[in-house]
Parts: sequence; structure tokens; C-alpha cells
Amino acid sequence: MDGGALGNRAARFRAPEMKWDSMFVETLSEIEVLVHRSRLLGADLAVTNYGGGNTSAKLSAKDPLTGADTRVLWVKGSGGDLGTIEAGGFAVLSLDKLMAADQLYEGAEREDAMVALLPHCAFNLSTRAASIDTPLHALLPFAHIDHVHPDSVTALAAAADGERLTKDVFSGRIGWLPWRRPGWELARQLKAAVAAHPEWKGVILQNHGLVTWGDTAAECYGATIDTIRTAAEFLNIRVEAGKAFGGQKVSPLPRDARAHQASVVISRLRPLLSASKAAHYVDTQEVLEFVCGENLSRLAHIGTSCPDHFLRTKIRPLVLSAQADAAEMAQALADYRQDYERYYQSCKRANSPSMRDPDPVLIVLPGVGLVSFARDKTTARIASEFFQNAINVMRGAEAVSRYQGLSDQEAFDIEYWLLEEAKLQRMPAPKPLQGKIAVITGGAGGIGRAIARRLIDDGACVFLLDRSDGALAEATGALALSAGADRVAGALADVTHEQSMLDAFRECVLAFGGVDILVANAGLASSSPIDETTLEQWRETYAVLGDGYFLAAREAFKLMKAQGGGSIVFVASKNALAATPGAAAYASAKAAELHLARCLALEGAPHGIRVNAVNPDAVLRGSQIWSGAWRAERAAAYGIGEDQLEDYYRKRSLLQQAVLPEDVAEAVAFFAGAASSKSTGNILNVDGGNLVAFTR
Repeated sequence: MDGGALGNRAARFRAPEMKWDSMFVETLSEIEVLVHRSRLLGADLAVTNYGGGNTSAKLSAKDPLTGADTRVLWVKGSGGDLGTIEAGGFAVLSLDKLMAADQLYEGAEREDAMVALLPHCAFNLSTRAASIDTPLHALLPFAHIDHVHPDSVTALAAAADGERLTKDVFSGRIGWLPWRRPGWELARQLKAAVAAHPEWKGVILQNHGLVTWGDTAAECYGATIDTIRTAAEFLNIRVEAGKAFGGQKVSPLPRDARAHQASVVISRLRPLLSASKAAHYVDTQEVLEFVCGENLSRLAHIGTSCPDHFLRTKIRPLVLSAQADAAEMAQALADYRQDYERYYQSCKRANSPSMRDPDPVLIVLPGVGLVSFARDKTTARIASEFFQNAINVMRGAEAVSRYQGLSDQEAFDIEYWLLEEAKLQRMPAPKPLQGKIAVITGGAGGIGRAIARRLIDDGACVFLLDRSDGALAEATGALALSAGADRVAGALADVTHEQSMLDAFRECVLAFGGVDILVANAGLASSSPIDETTLEQWRETYAVLGDGYFLAAREAFKLMKAQGGGSIVFVASKNALAATPGAAAYASAKAAELHLARCLALEGAPHGIRVNAVNPDAVLRGSQIWSGAWRAERAAAYGIGEDQLEDYYRKRSLLQQAVLPEDVAEAVAFFAGAASSKSTGNILNVDGGNLVAFTR
């Protein structure tokens, strides 16, 4: 979508395909069938969102003590994802014990206390934590149950007259249950409603989602897919006939202008947030229809409706002009925080957890798109995806009725639910660089990759810059495979070319939100006696090691200055301190790097920007520099064979050890993190102990 009028597509809601293969399923065990069914559902975003929904099967098993046949419930455990679930992702519980627990139920005001009984119902030492939806699966009498949150069905669930629409669309075979927070009371209400309506094949839960069932796994899966398809087909006819979100109020900017404006907003907004956060930007056609729509203000204020959504997104986004300056953004954030505090104070209960971070998770930019901020990139991306689900729900509900959300109190009771708070408290402690973003020049080389892996280990997102397309693709691909695609991105960039560096840093802002750490690492080496050194050779060396470090540092400095701090690390060289024969261009350029770092340390200190240097020596393994002519040239300079070079460098160090890329990465990680928070203008030699390069 390149701006101007937004087009309209024939189908807004995708009808999921029926993918059940009876012949294949016959080869599987009962537990394997449950896993297979769950994965089929979870892999299709038309069925449910990431991490959402749950499935179950009531199966027979031998009691490990008595050997007696026992009915057990296999139900997706807390925190899992249907699309990737394994057998170990299910909680396994005794149905007899669950029914005994139900006899202890004391009413809605005490339903949360029932969760403490679930571990006592575990079968055969099952340790997977049972989710809050477990009683829904336990109390319904069906062998197989699916509970999912498809956008098409949730659109009916969030429509003002959703109950009437449900009757019309499904002709009585799908029931309706008014809003009730997930838990034991909902399960009991659902059980009673189903008993009164044996003709139902499923139920739409108001402002929540869909529950379907069957006596066999195939019947259950079929009921789920058929219900979603029917809802999607019904909505698509109405969506196509109307104007999405009341029609277009604001024209979207052209694609390049959107990207540029988004990067400006993100770089201005991120420093105003309460903590270092990663960003995610989206400008799909569906998002642009919403952010450019006539009804944006009304719908954004209602916010999300499904509890599965606003646990990730907060109840509503912040709508912000893409042309706002820093002062206007600061005021908008202050207003949002004040409104959030009002929401908290007016809805809190005596035992509510303390108010959490009042910053918005989602920022709506008319004409530009949607930005999300969270503690890490994955969380920011998932929050954005959940809000895109909410946008689809709004579109469908508005096409057939009027979209309605939950009351503030009901929303609060989900967001600050003590059971959810307990889940948050169980999350692992954040890593040292969580929410931080690192740019690494020369990122596809051996040292660059090692630095990237090390910073990723500490929780950072890494953005690699390199001039080799193939090496960059291979490096980012390998890192993404091990660390996850959310943690790694990159751009082709020539560090000697000003516009290339401007574009690269803008891409980093769009990818992650800003720059907290710069590792200037791009290298080039040449060796020749001074009387044989050409001007072209001299200038090329200084272009990469001088201009390249200057341009990278300058662009990082701009962002860090606005953010109120950051860490710049120059990967220099032993040759920055110690002269070497036949390498005047390289050694003097490295010395210039070192002095530039000192100058930047002086300028950066008032802004909280630390600048330090790491001086490696002879990092031969995995190095692009040492794989070229430099290796032969240095061997010739010392009068030895190329195969003797690594041993020569090792033996000349005091510690008699070879220096590896991982050793350099460890030094960089020290300067990048809080452990060196009181260090700037420093040099850390990583050279095995080279006497001529001692700094003092």
C-alpha cells in the first residue's frame, strides 16, 4: 500500500481450511491425536492468536498405584502455544479429583481459591501448571473440547447485539453465554447452559471467544473449523458492502514517507518512556484502514474487548499525531499516564497488585501505522499482533452491529487479576541488556558475530551492518536460528558512505526502536612498506577505519543524546598503541580511532554517553581480515610462513594464549553493560599480554 485511497479486498476474514486427515490420524495414539489437533488449530491465525486458546481430551489411563482404569483430563497447560505444543505442554489431571474439587466450590466470590486445588488433582505426577480454563474443560461432559479466539467469531462476541446475530448466523446450533471472567463460575454456567440446550455444538462467549466440542477428536475439530468458516463468510459479505471504520478520514502517507515519519516518531518517543523498551512498527493495509478511519477516536477509546488481547496490550492505545514534536509527545504521554492512574485508582480492589507501568503499549499514528513498545522485541511484536486481532474484531463487529468492549471495571479485574499477577511474578528476572539495542558494524565477520552472540546472551537486540550481502544474510540467518528472529536484524551498509549510514540507522530505529549500544567494528587491513604504500591504499584504509568509525559514532551519538545515554565501543587494535613495521596506514588509522574515542568520551559524558575501546591483537580465527592478503603480508613482514603466524602471535604474548573472537566479545559486553557504568575513555587490551601495547 503506497498511500492515497485505501483499497478494499473481497475477504476480510480468512475462512480456515479443513485439514483433518483421517487416514493419518489412525496411525497416531490418543495423545498424539490431541497434539496433532492442537497444532492444526494453533498454526492457523484465522483460528486463534499466538499463545491463545486451549484444547483437551478425556482419556483412559492406568493408575500407577492401583493399576485401575482411570479417566484423566489432558488440557493445554498455562503459558503454552497450541501451534508448537508437545505432549509435555499439557496438564494431566484426574477427572475424579476434579469432580471432587467441584463439590468444594463455595461460589463466585471464592472461585479464585479453586486454582490452589488444581495441583492436588494432578495425575501420575504431572507437573505442568493447569490454566484458568481447566474447569471449563473438566465440567463439560464431552470427550474433546476446543476453546479458541478466532477474529471472526470474536467479532460477533463483541457486537452490541451479538446474541441475536449468533442465533441468526448459526440457526440455533451455536449458543451464547453472557460475559463472565474465565474461571470456575464460567465453567459452571457453561455446563448448565449446555445441559439445557443439547442441540448446541458450541458456544460463543461474549467478548471472549468460542468453545466447541465433540465425542471424537475429528468431530470436535470439525465443529471448530465449521463455526469459524460460517462466521467468516457471514462477516465478509457485510464487510465488503460497507466502509471499514466509517470510511477514510486521513490519507496514508506514501510508503517511504511512512517509514521515515515512523522512525522520527519512534526515536523521539522512546526516550520519553519510563524504561528502555524495544519497538515494533506495522503499516499493513488493515492497520492503515484503522488508523486512517473516520471512527478511529471512538474505537480506540473503547480499546480491546477480548481478555486474551488486553492482557498484552492494555485496555486502549494512545492516539498520537505523527507530526507531534517532542513537547507534544511528552504531554500526550503525561495525559495517558494520568488517565491510566485514574483507571487504576477508580477500579482497584483492596487486594489489587500495585499499579504497573502506566506507559502505553500501543501508539496509533494516523496516516502512518501502529507502533508498540515493550520490555523486549518479542513482547512488542506479540502485543502488536494481538491489537491487529482487535482491529479485525472491531471491523467485523462494526460491519454488522456496533463494537462494544468491556467496562473499565471488568477490564481491570482481568488486567490486575491476582492469578495473572502470580504468573507475572513467576517470570524469570530480566537479563542485563533486556530492552537494549546494539548496532554492530562489520557484524557479519568473525568478531562481529561473536559480539552479537554475546550481547544477545545478555538480552540485547542486535542490528548488524555489513557491506557483504551474502555474509550478512548468512550471519543474520544463523543468529536468528539460535536466538529467534525477533532479536536479530541487519542492513547492507558501507561505513564509508554517509547516506548509507543514515539509512542504516533509520532502519535500526524502525526494526527495534533506537540505539543504546554501538560497536564500531568494521575493519580493513593492508600491509606494505611506506615507500610502497599507494595513496589509494592509504585513503581506503582511512575511509574504513577513520570515516567509518566517525560516521557510525556520529549517528549513534545523535540518538543516544536524545535518549539520555548509551555506550559506544570501538574495536581498535594493539596497533593503536604499538607501532608495527610495514603497516603505517593501518596502525596510524587505528591510533586515530583510539583518539576519536577519547574525544567522544569528553563530548558524551554530559549526556550519559560512555565511549571506550577494546584493543585486540592477532584474532586470526574466523576473521575476514586475516583470510585475505593481510595474513600473507604479516607473515612476510616477520619472515615466517603463513601456517606459523598464529603460533608466532601466541608465543609473543605474556600469557602464551591465542586471542579468539569470543575473547573480544567478552570485553565488548563489559563496556556495553552496567558493570562498566563508571568507565569512559578507557582502553581494554585483549592481546594475551603484549608488552609493547601496555597502556601505562
